Amino acid sequence: MKKSLLFVCSLLVSMNMCAADFESASQAVKNMGVGWNLGNTLEANRQNIDNVLITDFTRDDFWGRQGLDSETCWGQGFTKPELIKMMKEAGFGAIRVPVTWYNHMDKDGKVSAEWMKRVHEVVDYVIDQGLYCIINVHHDTGADSDGFHSWIKADEDNYNTNKVKYENLWKQIATEFKDYDQHLLFESYNEMLDKLSSWCFASFASKNKYDAAVAASAYKAINGYAQSFVDVVRATGGNNAERNLVVNTYAACCGSGTWNQHLKDPLSELTIPTDQTEGHLMVQVHDYPNIEGGIDKVKEEIDEMVAAWNTHIISKGVPMILGEWGSANVDKGDGKTDYDVRRDVMFQFVDYMIQKCKENSVATFYWMGLTDGIYRSLPAFNQPDLAERIVKAYHGSDYQGKYPTKDDFDIQCFNVNWNQQWSEIFLYGNNNTRNAFKVSEYKGVRVELAEIPAAGSLKVKVYGDASGDKFKEGTYDLASDSKVTTVNFVPAKTGANVSRITLQCYVASAKAKIVKMALVKNDDTEEPLWPAVAWGGLITADGTLKPTAIQSVKIVERQTDDAIHLLSGQRVTAPRKGIYIQNGKKYLAK
Repeated sequence: MKKSLLFVCSLLVSMNMCAADFESASQAVKNMGVGWNLGNTLEANRQNIDNVLITDFTRDDFWGRQGLDSETCWGQGFTKPELIKMMKEAGFGAIRVPVTWYNHMDKDGKVSAEWMKRVHEVVDYVIDQGLYCIINVHHDTGADSDGFHSWIKADEDNYNTNKVKYENLWKQIATEFKDYDQHLLFESYNEMLDKLSSWCFASFASKNKYDAAVAASAYKAINGYAQSFVDVVRATGGNNAERNLVVNTYAACCGSGTWNQHLKDPLSELTIPTDQTEGHLMVQVHDYPNIEGGIDKVKEEIDEMVAAWNTHIISKGVPMILGEWGSANVDKGDGKTDYDVRRDVMFQFVDYMIQKCKENSVATFYWMGLTDGIYRSLPAFNQPDLAERIVKAYHGSDYQGKYPTKDDFDIQCFNVNWNQQWSEIFLYGNNNTRNAFKVSEYKGVRVELAEIPAAGSLKVKVYGDASGDKFKEGTYDLASDSKVTTVNFVPAKTGANVSRITLQCYVASAKAKIVKMALVKNDDTEEPLWPAVAWGGLITADGTLKPTAIQSVKIVERQTDDAIHLLSGQRVTAPRKGIYIQNGKKYLAK
């Protein structure tokens, strides 16, 4: 009998069907350290394409309406491996990679090959650095609005309608990545809301702020989607038999707050899926507290929240991750974030959140900030001190990470691509915040281009500040006969203010290389400006590290890395018995 079992196991290994001996979910959570979200990138999507908005998922043309450019449609550039390397060298141990799929699927739910390949590439960027990676089904869920409708909702009817399509989606994802080792985790869905788009808890958006029938339907659907996810992934075999999987509470709600008796329902109503493999499930929540009331109030809120986690989930032997976190205005991007206006409280909040999560073996993934927009293309941190604070809050104050900034680079030019008519980019102050100022202190703004744009395509737009004497707002053509345009300020009266300055596209699309942009002071000295996407554009920078800068993040071409692939071309990280390709040659793994 023993010989027969050994023969069967050997046969299964040779057929690439036996899973590796993966670490448990509890071990994985501890080994992740601190993580970061690669936000507004692979999950970016747009349902309004060519001025046609399709939000009804029962229509065939709801599906597959974007190509690979969806990665940049929210203002981020295409992700490069150098960015992930920078995060590794800073001290981060895990990257959550949100992914949206509906805009790359056909009506039958088949994911486009080019999109799966791109997701694969970004996953490899993370895995190649030895980091943990989480991929998910992201903005296929979410709150309905005038411009976006999700197809996956916490609603029984929705689950019954979309169960097959959802399971087919995860079958494709799981099959694609089934040979990856324990560093890759799958997350079931992001912030799934009920049919009313309720936050905080199911049915909160109803007329009476709670509807028992809507809530019951929502929690039953969430549990159904979670079970479908686990069943489908496990059935694909390979390393997926033991892969660590993540399921989210309703809306990824964390149970924080005491102002309503139903705030803990997302925790208490979550049914942990039945799993054929013990110890390989974890639960995810998100938290964005308001920290304006001071650190003592925030600490009290965190303590109460973590206690609820222990009561409803951790005490049942199921580990947790805080898959997104930050303060309530973490990504406003206009100089009004907590990082900008109350950094001392922000840093104390960071310290305490990570301390309490680490004490309870909860891994944390900061949401998106730290490096954003044009900074990612260098790559550099636009919030280097916050990145360092997060890392040291976990590893200790003596941890030595690397946190390059834009000042470590010689920037030759900014490449700007406006992709919609009327789209704009901000010309921010050098601290990357909106620059309101008195006109009396400046002569104007100067923009220097490497190439002259077509006449009438781009304009400098100057906005008045409503809080002060009105500035004479206006738009000014970039000169079509010169590479340098200077716009002089003309105040309506003494003491007028300017609220912001943009470069606006007056045609369907335009491109420019900006060599310099600056405010011109009254003494003719210049104050540099920094570009940032307002909407409908993309900015990257051409720059090289200065000789004295941090050499470890120098951008280089990827060299042969001894990666191992199946004969079909699929990358593997833990080869078992069989024939593989490495560095262009076949070899036999024994």
